[in-house]
Amino acid sequence: QVQLVQSGVELRNPGTSVKVSCKASGYTFTSYYIEWVRQAPGKERELVAVINTFGHSTYYADSVKGRFTISRDNAKNTMYLQMNSLKPEDTAVYYCTGGNGWGQGTQVTVSS
Repeated sequence: QVQLVQSGVELRNPGTSVKVSCKASGYTFTSYYIEWVRQAPGKERELVAVINTFGHSTYYADSVKGRFTISRDNAKNTMYLQMNSLKPEDTAVYYCTGGNGWGQGTQVTVSS
């Protein structure tokens, strides 16, 4: 079955960086776009970034454009979200999606 396993909890100060990962199994990784979605307390779920099957095309929400980078390593069936210049408003649970499955979520907290 489809499994997406994400990296663990992250706590960062504002202005710093973090990279979260998501390893996929149970489906043909290269057949699907992948997405990162986040949900902050009391807010609606937000699509953060999308990357196509071979990484040639990406999309970013305006709120993260220029600060976040989505990538994928098809040889390792793994996707990444590099987050730079973190802000307190980036605090959320981040989910990876692909192959009609979802990761378990990674809590990222940005606070001084």
